Amino acid sequence: MLVDSHCHLDFPDFADDLPGLLARAGESGVGLMVTISTRVRRFDQIRALAEAHKQIYCSVGTHPHNAGEELDVTVDELVGLSAHPKCVAIGEAGLDYFYDSAPRDAQATGLRRHIAAARITGLPLVIHARDADDDMIAILKDEAADGAFPGLLHCFSSGRRLMEAGVDLGLFVSFSGILTFKRSEELRAIAADVPLDRLLVETDAPYLAPQPWRGKRNEPAYVAHTAKVLGETKGLDPDAIARVTTDNFFRLFTKVPRVSAA
Repeated sequence: MLVDSHCHLDFPDFADDLPGLLARAGESGVGLMVTISTRVRRFDQIRALAEAHKQIYCSVGTHPHNAGEELDVTVDELVGLSAHPKCVAIGEAGLDYFYDSAPRDAQATGLRRHIAAARITGLPLVIHARDADDDMIAILKDEAADGAFPGLLHCFSSGRRLMEAGVDLGLFVSFSGILTFKRSEELRAIAADVPLDRLLVETDAPYLAPQPWRGKRNEPAYVAHTAKVLGETKGLDPDAIARVTTDNFFRLFTKVPRVSAA
């Protein structure tokens, strides 16, 4: 069984196709998926998706693009909403200096609040990092000094320093369809050096469809192809990398009941 550890099933791209999407995921061996919050004020929508489908879980958090809109979201609110049985992670939160859609100080404030919620709840923090490696490393190290917290660097496409810093802090590293792109040789080299017990896979659907679907709408079923390429970088066949990444998922997302491939 595979797990899509990060997708956005509440996005309009899937409004008319959710039953088909879930069926195709099952046919591809994807047994579970986590639909990730980008706005706390829209948490009701993804919570409803998780409640309606046994194979879907969710997170609660504010994407860095939206950090300026949700500075009123408190640590206590994140902790309270995360108590829902099917909410299994905090985030996504982080730093995105590529688009700079929100003020950088707002992004940093939001990230630190989400870290605090992850530390309190023990739920993994889903970390978004783009073109912000130095500041991300500094914040993660600073916060870790105040107490460890579980988390993962999602849709990893950053430099080796951030990967190594994250691993040193106990974080996991998740790879998306970017890993399969022809020009991602450097990223595959980084993936090859991530410890086996820290690897996860995801789609970030509807974005970043892997080869050969690049440029088209992504969906959870396609995580199987990303896993295959990740396995090739580690010298593992598809069944082996599925076992590794799924076991890692359950070790990190401890609130999700462990299920068998059946």
